[in-house]
Amino acid sequence: MERAPDYSDLSTTPVASSDGGRGAGGGAPFKPTILDRYLVTQLGGPFLFGLSAFTLIFIATQILALGRLVSEEHAPLAAAVEYFVWSMPPFLLLTIPMAMLLGTLLSMQRLSSDSEITAMAAGGISLSRIVTPLLVVGFIISVISLVLQEELVPFASDRAAYIQQAVIEHVSPALANLSAVTPLPGGGKQVTIAGAFDVATQDLLKVTVIRYDAHQKAQDITFADRASYSAPTWTFQNATTYHFSADGTVQSDTSPTLAVDIGERPNQIAKQTISTGNPETLSRAEIKAQLATNTLSPQQQRLFTATYAAKLARPFAAFVFTLIAVPFGLRPVRGGGTGLGFGIAVAIVFVYYVISTVFLTVGSAALWLAGICAWAPNILFTVIGLTLLRRASRVA
Repeated sequence: MERAPDYSDLSTTPVASSDGGRGAGGGAPFKPTILDRYLVTQLGGPFLFGLSAFTLIFIATQILALGRLVSEEHAPLAAAVEYFVWSMPPFLLLTIPMAMLLGTLLSMQRLSSDSEITAMAAGGISLSRIVTPLLVVGFIISVISLVLQEELVPFASDRAAYIQQAVIEHVSPALANLSAVTPLPGGGKQVTIAGAFDVATQDLLKVTVIRYDAHQKAQDITFADRASYSAPTWTFQNATTYHFSADGTVQSDTSPTLAVDIGERPNQIAKQTISTGNPETLSRAEIKAQLATNTLSPQQQRLFTATYAAKLARPFAAFVFTLIAVPFGLRPVRGGGTGLGFGIAVAIVFVYYVISTVFLTVGSAALWLAGICAWAPNILFTVIGLTLLRRASRVA
């Protein structure tokens, strides 16, 4: 019978069997060891497999839409492919936590089936010490998902919307009035109103900008024929500004070009007419800006507040999934292997997002419920994961 491998030397510090279950690295619990690197390496392959598998599932549906754009709407192939690429980042917010769940399941199943977990325990390494590097990776992945949600996804969504409207659908300038409200230092605000949005050039037409002080008195008003975006500001063409002084006098300035910071990107302004009913299309920064305008109805304010809190909690599903996947991966598997792990992962993800949807609805009922309901699914699954992990550590 083959002897189980010796894992007592996987730490940079000696492992003592009487250390109270601290195991490897007991003297320096936060210092990466050979054990940490080994476990993270074991997680890497299954994680990439899960990321590829779940992403391909979403890509399959998008490919059908891509073919429909080319065949039915006669979109240029290059434009359709570019639209397809920019439409993918939002799906990463779903596939990354799912990949962490499946990766942890498969890696723990392999270590358990090969008796490596048993060998580590025999070397004096506790189960909690074994899973620590996996949880650290799960937390790091959660932070990365949050950054992607706030930085990459809004930019990609804007590009996808621009390509769809200007290149594929050849949408003419919007006819409805568009507006943006930007808070100013000291309690004032800036209101930007445009008569139309030129999708092809991403310009605002017939623009009016009004600046108010903290007492909601107009300080100045600017009129311009067109405003072109050049990050991070807009350039107004043929602009005329009227300044209102405290004594009631009015002064005017005319300029062929004038730089004005509206506080919004082109598609942020263009999509505001539809986003007020669906805050899921906005980033947390954009939702916060909408809430600061005080122009939402009470129902919209509750929904936006609940979504704002939920968008902070959701990326940390990667950490929660990592925690709950460990005890499921430690269970004996007689058959199924990757297929069984995939099925368990899908079931856990389904239950988690159903519960998240229910709590989001509840959180939209009152402002004070928003934060509690946003984090409730993570807290619930964390408690379940810790309970199952404690039971598994007793068996181990």
